[in-house]
Amino acid sequence: MPNDLPQLDRFDHAILDALTADGRISITDLAARIGLSKTPTQARLKRLEREGVITGYRAMLDPIRIGRDHVAFVEVKLDDTREKALASFNAAVRKVPEIEQCHMLAASFDYLLKVRCSDMAGYRRVLAEDISTLPHVAHTSTHVAMQTVKEGGL
Repeated sequence: MPNDLPQLDRFDHAILDALTADGRISITDLAARIGLSKTPTQARLKRLEREGVITGYRAMLDPIRIGRDHVAFVEVKLDDTREKALASFNAAVRKVPEIEQCHMLAASFDYLLKVRCSDMAGYRRVLAEDISTLPHVAHTSTHVAMQTVKEGGL
């Protein structure tokens, strides 16, 4: 393990587990859950934030209730994989709101995208107007999710 990674003990891991389960837990309840008093718990929490272990807090949305329950995974093969082409593709992907995740892979294709839309027609539009027009896209292959079995953080 590199030396620049923060050293996490069992209390730090307990804080992270509790916050992953409930990001709105009060500091008092968090302290009780991990077995420390409020002040050291608060100090540890601030340290985890300062060191970048905790990068932020956000609301988790129900995709069905907001009309974005259609999930497709898209394999993307590029026609150029030099650094300049990769950087161009990466920057363009970040601008497409329907692309929820983008991962560069060591595989028979270059990227795997997780795309979330309202329905198949919405996905077809995103594929035609956004994904297929991203820089250096040579080929795509789509896999439509039938059911989400598990989703979420650590």
